[in-house]
Order: sequence, then C-alpha cells, then structure tokens
Amino acid sequence: MKNDLIRFDWGMKRLLRNKADYIVLEGFLSELMEEDIIIDSILESEGNQETASDKFNMVDILVKNQKGEYVIIEVQNQLEYNYFQRMLYGTSKVLTEYISLGESYQHVKKIYSVNIVYFDLGQGADYVYHGKTNFKGIHQYDELELSGKQKVFLGEDKTPSDLFPEYYIIKVNQFDDVARNTLDEWIYYFKNNEIKDNFKAKGLEQAKEILKVDKMSKSEQVSYKNHIVNLMDEASRERTLEMEAIIKEREIGKKEQSIETAKNFLKMGLSIEQVAKGTGLTVDEVKALAKK
Repeated sequence: MKNDLIRFDWGMKRLLRNKADYIVLEGFLSELMEEDIIIDSILESEGNQETASDKFNMVDILVKNQKGEYVIIEVQNQLEYNYFQRMLYGTSKVLTEYISLGESYQHVKKIYSVNIVYFDLGQGADYVYHGKTNFKGIHQYDELELSGKQKVFLGEDKTPSDLFPEYYIIKVNQFDDVARNTLDEWIYYFKNNEIKDNFKAKGLEQAKEILKVDKMSKSEQVSYKNHIVNLMDEASRERTLEMEAIIKEREIGKKEQSIETAKNFLKMGLSIEQVAKGTGLTVDEVKALAKK
C-alpha cells in the first residue's frame, strides 16, 4: 500500500457517503473533461461486495452534475473482450431509465461514460481515448450542424455530437509513469496508488487526505485488504488461464508439425513403427494417416 492510500475503485465507494468528499471526484472529472465539474448527486453506486460471490472486477457510479448531465464512472480490473458492448449498454440503460414514458425527447440528457481499465482494451498506442458521435457527409465530406431553429430550441453553442453520449477510456497499464499534465497525475495515482507531493491536479490534495488507509475503521481496513487479495487472486487466475492457453496452442502446433512430418515419412516408404518412433505419434495415429 504505497503512501498508505486506498485504491481509487475502493475509494469511490467510501467517497459517496459524504457530500463534502465529492470534491475528489469533481477534481478528477474536471481534469478529464477540461471544465469545472460540480456534482449535484450520486444516483447509483455498485461497490465492492464483501461476500464469497464478490464482484472483483467493477465499481459503477452514476453521477448527476449541476447541468443535469449524467456521468457513468466504471473501473474494470480484469480483461473483458466484450467491454465495448458493455460501455454501450451502460449508456443505453441510463438513457432509458432516466426519462419517463410519455416525456418529450427534449428531456433526454447528455451522458458521459468514463472507463478506467487495467487491461489493454482494443489496439492503440495511446492511454487516453475520447469518443464522440459526428455526422460526416459521404459526398461533400462536410460535418452536419444544427439548423438555426434547432439552435434556438437547443442552444446556440450546441452541435449534434453534444446530444449523443461521449466515451472516455483510460488504459492505466499503458501509462508510462511520466506525468506530463494534471490528468496524467491522476492516472499516475490510478496505476501506482501514490500521489506525489508536487502534483497539482484538482482533487488530488484532498484525495491524499481522504483516501488514507489509516482513516478507515479496523473492520474497513480488513475488508479493504481482503479486496486487494481478491484482486490479486483474480489476476493470478487470469494469468494461469492465459498460460494454459499458450501451452495448449504450442502443443497443438507441435502435434500438427508431427503430423506433417509423419506424412512425409510415409511418402518416403518408412514403416508405421518407424514413423511413430520418429514423430512421437502413436502407432494408431500413424495408421490413420496411412489410410488417408
């Protein structure tokens, strides 16, 4: 536990209990979105369960800011191949759950999906990605804008992309530990569980105090340590499965190579027993090849 600080995923659950502590999440979101974010309320949270069926891999928080927009914050520790679909499902679920039947589409609110992942999601060289919806002409290559009347109705500064969900992905493990800006200072904390004394990002100074392990009760510290052990166990299981898959793939490769070698030996006129001895295949396997 470097610097005796709580991991961010666990800390988010603790931050929700006191509105005074929103300043930490507000700081992170402000640095990420490059504007001052003020949290109005926490609508939902899914914390780390402390049972045998503990969900090790996620912490979901749904935040409503003072502009009435929704922000989903999710931390994902373990590899998930369908994570992009999960992001889409998350925004769609919020979109449908927070508008009442019969309400005008005017009441549809902007949604941001912020994803902090500890695995290599997709393929890309960067460690922070931002996705928006833009409409490009397929003939004129222009960008679709709102009409004058739509701007009166929706706001002069609005564009179509402002109405659709936006996605942020922070690939923590791909960060090179060099804090080039204030957002990087937050990512450094996510990766190393450490906040350096010279860091100036919004919310980090408060996080350094609020997220101290020794501020938790003894029972909370025990639960937190169990959470860390669970994460380590889950990572170990995932690594074991990866290694087993690699070993199996290599074994299949060797088997295929032995089969090809056996075919060549049979064409050269070697006996079944000689081919079996020279390739490591069983006599029955060589006989089956010979019949083909």
